[in-house]
Amino acid sequence: MTNNKKIFSHVAEKEVTKAIVEEFSKEFSEYTQSDVIIIGAGPAGLMAGRELAKNKVKTLLIERNNYLGGGFWIGGYLMNKLTVRSPAESVLKELGVPYKEYSKGLYVADGPYACSKLISFACDAGVKFVQLTMLDDLVLKGNNRVSGVVVNWTPVSAMPREITCVDPVGLEAKVVIDATGHDACAARKLAERGLMKIPGFGAMNLESSEDLVVEYTKEVHPGLIVCGMSVATVFGLPRMGPTFGAMLLSGKKAAEIALEKLRKPTPLTKKGERILSPA
Repeated sequence: MTNNKKIFSHVAEKEVTKAIVEEFSKEFSEYTQSDVIIIGAGPAGLMAGRELAKNKVKTLLIERNNYLGGGFWIGGYLMNKLTVRSPAESVLKELGVPYKEYSKGLYVADGPYACSKLISFACDAGVKFVQLTMLDDLVLKGNNRVSGVVVNWTPVSAMPREITCVDPVGLEAKVVIDATGHDACAARKLAERGLMKIPGFGAMNLESSEDLVVEYTKEVHPGLIVCGMSVATVFGLPRMGPTFGAMLLSGKKAAEIALEKLRKPTPLTKKGERILSPA
């Protein structure tokens, strides 16, 4: 016999659509101006976002994929165990991620567990996200200071220009962090205009790469900080392969640098302000 008792509230389809459109639009409108915009939601970007947001910094994280976490989900070679070298296990402990010591100074954890925890901590801290959104260009103001990003929906990049032309939109921020991994997408936009040189990352050398990535995490152009594997690309450092300690610690360091910059206000002149369009 069929039970006709309703389990869920009566809600019309139009209400679901309105809820999505209105709430997304309200939040997106609020974050057209942020304190910090982070490009790339891999482990470095998530870590930077979490550290900033927990310090009450208005932080927007932009990710070109529909999922967050980058390679943090799957470790190396499609095997979802991730490794960190000491002292980065302290971050796993801080996030409440179980791990074990595989050999002296080398720790192993489950990728999905660690990634979901880091995403959760970032959300709890107050980071806001825009997914399926790609960096199209940078906003430069006064003396070519990075003052925001130009973005578009990722699917637009797959559409033939012969049948579509969808203009991007600009979002402003006091600081931009490039956490786009080996692509170093934001830094490359400056290189395309001759504002900096990017040698590209070197061959794998785990031992030296992790220390160097953290050491060279810094502001590389007024208003732009690089972290994670973007650092290796910008400075020509060795790649590190499927280990994640430096990415986590580099993200933390990028947040510290951004916080220091935010505490030192740098007034922007309107003279020469411009939003750059794609080259």
